[in-house]
Amino acid sequence: MSTTDFPYRIILASQSPRRQQLLQELGLDFRVLIRPIDESIPPTIGAMEAAAYLADLKAGEFAGTLAGDELVITADTVVVCNDQALGKPADAAEARQMLDLLSGRTHAVITGVCMLTAQRKCVAEDVTQVTFKKLSTEEIDHYIEHYRPYDKAGAYGIQEWIGMIGIARIEGSYFNVMGLPVHLLYEMLHSFRPVAAG
Repeated sequence: MSTTDFPYRIILASQSPRRQQLLQELGLDFRVLIRPIDESIPPTIGAMEAAAYLADLKAGEFAGTLAGDELVITADTVVVCNDQALGKPADAAEARQMLDLLSGRTHAVITGVCMLTAQRKCVAEDVTQVTFKKLSTEEIDHYIEHYRPYDKAGAYGIQEWIGMIGIARIEGSYFNVMGLPVHLLYEMLHSFRPVAAG
């Protein structure tokens, strides 16, 4: 699918450099526009539903403001381990706590994606199961000291050092763990193309 025949101008409502990179690598033209929200998750929303809830909430900030030829993409990624939703760590201590929890366990990475136009909304999600080997204290400390875990759900990036040395198994989309299930996003974009007559 090329953007030359796509009927919408795409807006990506995400500051994530990884999501921006993945959209670029799909060959999509887009602009970035951020509208901050309160990302608190109500107690009525379960950990497995949090990502789709937040993606939908982010898109809601654009409702009623889009031109007829604009489509906004929002996304949110949540790591779930032991029924606990892990967002982005606030500091090194919280990052260490999250990585200690993930060490030697399998967890779910869920990314919710929402697409919104003036006429239509579509929300979907993808789930990947990720298994870490048992991480040593030295490995966790090295990662926190030399990398930037603070803008990543669960305090790690699969494409970074900790993913290279620590992830023993993955079931599902690698790109979903990066923060954007591009195979799902591609299918969602296709669904917004007009159906050819005949």
